[in-house]
Amino acid sequence: MEIHNFFITLFLILIVARFLGELFAKYGIPSVLGELFAGILLGASVFDLIQPNNILKILAEIGIILLLFEVGLETDFKRLKNAGVKSFVVAILGVVLPFIAGLGLAYYLFELDFTISLFIAGTLTATSIGITLRVLKDIQMENTNIAQIVIGAAVIDDIIGIILLVFIYDYSISHEASFDHTLSVTAMIVIFLVLAPILAKALSFIIHKYHKKHLVPGYFPTIIISLILLFSYLSHLVGAPAILGSFAAGVALSRRFFLPFGAMLGTNEALLQEVKRDMTPIIQMFTPIFFVMVGLSVDLSVIDFTSATFWIMSLSFILLAFISKFIAAFFIYQKCLMNNAIIGMSMIPRGEVGLIFAEMGRVNGALPNDIYAMLIFVIVITTVVPPFLLKKYFKGECV
Repeated sequence: MEIHNFFITLFLILIVARFLGELFAKYGIPSVLGELFAGILLGASVFDLIQPNNILKILAEIGIILLLFEVGLETDFKRLKNAGVKSFVVAILGVVLPFIAGLGLAYYLFELDFTISLFIAGTLTATSIGITLRVLKDIQMENTNIAQIVIGAAVIDDIIGIILLVFIYDYSISHEASFDHTLSVTAMIVIFLVLAPILAKALSFIIHKYHKKHLVPGYFPTIIISLILLFSYLSHLVGAPAILGSFAAGVALSRRFFLPFGAMLGTNEALLQEVKRDMTPIIQMFTPIFFVMVGLSVDLSVIDFTSATFWIMSLSFILLAFISKFIAAFFIYQKCLMNNAIIGMSMIPRGEVGLIFAEMGRVNGALPNDIYAMLIFVIVITTVVPPFLLKKYFKGECV
């Protein structure tokens, strides 16, 4: 891409995202949907002004990492750990139920090829941590006990999603169950998850110790952005699977590091306010790029809305996608059923994770165009509807 074209592309993304975010918020609609809609307008679905490219994907990845870092600043790490068992139950059932139901519906009812059915089932297991966290922040509920369960569950869901995607991708290539590659990726992620809190605590201690001694402005943005770049590079060195690109890098290392890192920094109130002051403008600039990229990745023009088969399959999978994620939240104890319902709603959005499953299947030739189009529609509906539900019903939690 020519440099002048990149400048006008970034200009359009930032301005249109800001305008539609403000417009949606004015009418009581979650602003994140305005940013998603900006991507749909600018992308192949409507005006086809911008095509996703590697530079934008890198900026978007920085955006979601910074969003997670910001959530880490607001997160009580002890409460997050206390929610661990509940988060684990919600995440595991939120993967197992939609996967089994999706595989059964695709393979037995619609009699699709087994590989196609696997990609559909995998897509239905996804949860977009970015969409959910942004909505919780928009409605100022990111510090509730429910939010801690959702954050933990979404993180676990993301990790399982990567492992599942690696397995499905390998199967689609060889048509045999290959566990070696899947186990190596799993081992890498588990090792990092053990080391992440230790590294986070060590680095936050160093920043605590030296932050008063810096003489040049911009200390916190420089350190934090540098760490984002470093951890993304390290993920490549330790073997993050090349087939998944920056997504695997982010989930395997960067994203999962910045949640505990932000939480560790947040233990000092004075330091916390200083970090927020320096980082908030940068976070607010980069985060919308991520949500616009999700919209850009959606191409509604490939969908044949006149096809009866399309509507039958789409509505069936949309219903399954909502119900299977929703009921997973009712397997944990909460003070009232509304809490369970809100947790279930929070786990429904598929967003960028579902799009990666679908795109991997399309590029690999495993998903025919009509099935790919159907999946895109399912992802769009399951991404757009839950923010409305959360904004309407999440007024507080039972205590």
